[in-house]
Order: sequence, then C-alpha cells, then structure tokens
Amino acid sequence: MSEYLHSDRHNRLLKELDHDPYHSKRKIKEPAQCPDCGAVFHNGRWTWGQASADAKQEICPACHRIHDKIPAGYLTLSGNFFNEHKAEILHLIRNYEDKERAEHPLKRIMDMEDQDGTTVVTFTDAHLTHGTAEALYHAYKGDMDAKYGDEDILIRATWSR
Repeated sequence: MSEYLHSDRHNRLLKELDHDPYHSKRKIKEPAQCPDCGAVFHNGRWTWGQASADAKQEICPACHRIHDKIPAGYLTLSGNFFNEHKAEILHLIRNYEDKERAEHPLKRIMDMEDQDGTTVVTFTDAHLTHGTAEALYHAYKGDMDAKYGDEDILIRATWSR
C-alpha cells in the first residue's frame, strides 16, 4: 500500500488541453455588446437582449470566427436524395439553426457552398454542427458520420442519402 502512495505517477504534471481559441482568455468586462450582431454579454454569457447605455463594444466569438473565416464545424451533404430534395433539406437546416440561435447567439451558420456535387455548410459552433447532422438523420435517415478533432473544438460531419 505504501508503494502506491509514494509512486511517481502522483508527481507528474498532466498537460491540459488547449481550449477554443475563439473563446476569450480574459474575463470580458460587463456589460458588453457585439458591434456586429448585437449580442449582449451579461452574467458571464452571450445572450440576445438590450444592452445598457454604458455597454462596451466587444466582438463576440461567433462574429470573430465569421470575420476570420475559421469554422468550428463542417457538414458535407451529398447523395441523390439530397440533390432531389436540396431545397427542403436546406430549409430544415436553416430552421434548426434559427431555433438554436434564438437561445444561443454563438450558434450560427457561417456559409453554404456547393462543391463538386456536394454542399458544405460551415458553422460557428461544433455542437450546432453535430446537432444539425443528427436532425437530418432523424428526419431523413441516410448515412451520418461525425468526427471531432483532438480537442473537440472542430468537427467534420457528413450526411448522405
């Protein structure tokens, strides 16, 4: 038992994972408002609402990603069914994003782009990417796959049918 208490494994330092570089490393002074989208930073989080007159201008992480063109998630859509029902499927994606963004201002679609017979949708939030892919799978079945990067801040998802 004493060997366990004095083993080297208790003395080693564990490397902490780096977190999302688009989330502030410093505490944002409240109240603050994003000059681009109007989101308000209050009580430690970004929300929709009316900013006070003394609110400082601070760009939110979602707008920062959009300006830098650095998505947190990619969703690639393909297949004959997708091509035949493209407008309906893209409508479902926009509705899902609208619902999420209404409560969480940092969850947004960045872009939708057609590439070589597929459509790639980029997002400001990895969880929104995964949730959108799952919503497509539940609505239309097909094949869905999602792979997170090493630190769970980037996701590449695919859906096809």
